[in-house]
Amino acid sequence: MVTKQDALSYAAGDAMYASRYGVRVPAAQGTGQAPAQDTGQATGRTVAQATGQTGPQGLALSRAARDLSLKRSELDLAVQLGQVRTTPDASGGPPRIARYEIDRLRAAEGFPDVLRERVRTVGTREGAELLAITGHRFTGLARTGHFVPVRFYLNRYRAVVWLYLACELRDFAQDHAELLTGRTPPAVRAALDAGEDRRARNWRGRKLGLLLRSTADPWARAAAIAAVLDPVSVAEVVPDPYERSRLRVLRPDLLPGGRPESPAGRELVDRLLLADHPDEILWHRVSLAEALREARQQTPAPRPGHPTSPQGVPQGPVVSPGLPRPAGRRGRHAATSRPDRRPPALPLSRRTPRALLDRLRRRKPTPAG
Repeated sequence: MVTKQDALSYAAGDAMYASRYGVRVPAAQGTGQAPAQDTGQATGRTVAQATGQTGPQGLALSRAARDLSLKRSELDLAVQLGQVRTTPDASGGPPRIARYEIDRLRAAEGFPDVLRERVRTVGTREGAELLAITGHRFTGLARTGHFVPVRFYLNRYRAVVWLYLACELRDFAQDHAELLTGRTPPAVRAALDAGEDRRARNWRGRKLGLLLRSTADPWARAAAIAAVLDPVSVAEVVPDPYERSRLRVLRPDLLPGGRPESPAGRELVDRLLLADHPDEILWHRVSLAEALREARQQTPAPRPGHPTSPQGVPQGPVVSPGLPRPAGRRGRHAATSRPDRRPPALPLSRRTPRALLDRLRRRKPTPAG
């Protein structure tokens, strides 16, 4: 029997996003790390010390997925949710997983079924069967924000397929059993009649919370918030072009799996990645301004400087105004008192002999003109 799934944990600065998008924050956990078992942690560290693998280097994600009996997509989701802790790569590459973390997870009770069940995702049909309700009722509860999607993809008909965590659906069934039976509450029915659909908005909020939890760099956090805003909104909040350039460089990919190949599919996905509701746009604009203020206080955005010599004198050729102008083409302010001795231009004609034209060009003008 799988116990209740620990909800997403956010850092202290991300509590506003948790309350905004209805994601529960565990009371006994205030950090962005998954709950660790003491016995497994101690065992993992003992094995790591015995084998000499106590440094920051660990296993690559593909190798760690095989050791944990997970698919690569399942391991990526486990890392995003905080179920598996990673360590930064010393060479600046992708994050790695330490050996003692692998040993801790393998020593947990019910491995690997429990870990695999924590990251199992279901669609509308499987979710409705899990909650023992109809697909229409499941979709209505998802559209009104009772379920927060964790992923989505486009099927071959270019329809959006939302995926949910199975463990969170089970928690919802235990906490809100009254919504699964009987008539639909009036508030839910009124929201559906008004065309409410919060699935994309809740997914963006959840994805943004995961990105903010994964970094402490203020510029990276500001870039994550700017990733869900359109370029016009970002330019209005961040008028400095150098700051916008830095945010663009640090901008994370909200959909690491890649975009669809068809133009219609890419356009649909791009619309899902950007905030579209006025209230949501205003919320992210205010959050971006606050995050940008903190980033400026810590370190300003780099700006291109003017090349100077060690004495502070600008390098490059400098011409003094008192020196004569070099030979060559005359300036536009040159003296115009000297008469122009060049012969006037003659109109060319196809019937004019070439020898006559050459003689006229070589002939000197007379005083009479």
